Amino acid sequence: MSEQNTGRLYGVGLGPGDPALMTVRAVQTIAEADVIAYHSARHGRSIARSIAAEHIRADHIEEKLVYPVTTETTDHPGGYRGAMEEFYGEAAARLAVHLDAGRTVAVLAEGDPMFYGSYMHMHKRLADRYPTEVIPGVTSVSAAAARLGTPLAEGEEVLTILPGTLPEEELTARLAATDAAVVMKLGRTFPAVRRAFAASGRLDEAHYVERATMAGERTGDLADTDPDSVPYFAVAVLPSRIDAPRPEASEDAERVGEVVVVGTGPAGPLWLTPESRGALAAADDLVGYTTYLDRVPVRPGQARHGSDNKVESERAEFALDLARRGRRVAVVSGGDPGIFAMATAVLEVASQDAYAKVPVRVLPGVTAANAAAARAGAPLGHDYATISLSDRLKPWEVIATRLRAAAAADLVLALYNPGSRTRTEQVGKARDLLLEHRSPDTPVVVGQDVGGPSESVRIVTLAELEPAEVDMRTILLVGSSQTQSVRRGDGQQIVWTPRRYPEA
Repeated sequence: MSEQNTGRLYGVGLGPGDPALMTVRAVQTIAEADVIAYHSARHGRSIARSIAAEHIRADHIEEKLVYPVTTETTDHPGGYRGAMEEFYGEAAARLAVHLDAGRTVAVLAEGDPMFYGSYMHMHKRLADRYPTEVIPGVTSVSAAAARLGTPLAEGEEVLTILPGTLPEEELTARLAATDAAVVMKLGRTFPAVRRAFAASGRLDEAHYVERATMAGERTGDLADTDPDSVPYFAVAVLPSRIDAPRPEASEDAERVGEVVVVGTGPAGPLWLTPESRGALAAADDLVGYTTYLDRVPVRPGQARHGSDNKVESERAEFALDLARRGRRVAVVSGGDPGIFAMATAVLEVASQDAYAKVPVRVLPGVTAANAAAARAGAPLGHDYATISLSDRLKPWEVIATRLRAAAAADLVLALYNPGSRTRTEQVGKARDLLLEHRSPDTPVVVGQDVGGPSESVRIVTLAELEPAEVDMRTILLVGSSQTQSVRRGDGQQIVWTPRRYPEA
């Protein structure tokens, strides 16, 4: 069928509710249309129609698209999704009759037609068959920010739009990880949404906006909102953190600060957990080894305190002093902070009487061992031991004793801190010691800068392990007697350790 013989389909965005916020193009389109279609619940009232009411004429043909169900409770054999799919198909067929007759159809949509709107279901079913135009509209998100008079997102901040129907744990993770957010579709989801804000530590920052720009508009703090009073047309808003009040560090500040030790994983942002990302964004101060601090985005109003890698106790004491003066401090650590990293240093200092009342939390991160193992396959699939080869804080005799014990127990070994510019002998000594207990063909994963720009993951045998090719960015995973190394048909070499150990 040619376009000349058919009508034209319009998805008309009406804005958030105030008819004065309809665009000129939306008003023109309604005036030119033959058919005005809009969705409604079974009670028959349509918010979309009420917004556009003054532009709907008596000679307009009106198509009321009444939802068969508005909650997920239905006796339809296909469940809620099946009932809605059937409804959308029938509604599209009704509109297609008008389009086939050469009539122009305007489907009204609150906010923007392509933003969580019902119109999109008509669009997906009809736009490939009929000439179509979508008229954008002001979203409820923009209206809510305007009503609050608070910037929603600025600079490099990330704005996340979330439906309140997400599982509570998923909401919590996403709220913790983002800079700014809007949660839509409240109503019956509000109690879970509020709990998610609280669990993510963001409840005190959150605002509530109901029916923005419409009659009955209400705004306030999310924490003070009565759950029983929340309608579907309401949103929760986490505004921009830029220029938000942050406490000044002073000896007499009443605000209780805290120290959060954050593991950034082995490299950049892809390895951060949502919880860690949120803690870094919420901090007033970042404290850490400069190399690790460089992995964290710069945020306005946030102080950064970088230092050398060999002053861990001083760094921990500095962080705790800031927190004691009311600051929220994130101590940035590579990998997992509890594995050869900053958590021990912070907790050791925090155990002193002077810091006994300073809250301290440790957030886990992806370890170097786990990262390298995943790149190679599953070499840590069975029991394994983690040992640091650095003799800066413990004698080599202790390291050697532990290596022998782990080797004699036939454990896979994750060897951290194998070498540096000033420590060049440890890898060779460890290799020779392990060869007393392991076959020369034992697979060894050599992971360098895993996740970083110069990442290299190689699989060699224990006999082939070359100390000169190992540095501080390297981790070594030495297999047990059961560890397998295979080159697959696609050329990929993989390593894994079976979970079942043979009977004695």
